[in-house]
Amino acid sequence: MTGADAEILLVEDSPADIEMALYALEQNGASHRIHVARDGAEALDFVFGSGAYQGHCLEDAPKLI
Repeated sequence: MTGADAEILLVEDSPADIEMALYALEQNGASHRIHVARDGAEALDFVFGSGAYQGHCLEDAPKLI
């Protein structure tokens, strides 16, 4: 995985703020590998491959949260 392919985990509960952040990331060429978690518990599940993200490859952990 190169820096350009790095996954980003956006943790935000406001739909308007999610939309704004995704727009800003898209404008800067960083929109292709973004995952959105709605709260801290969901973010931890994503990072550790548990809960709804059971089996998620931990080697592909986000480089930016």
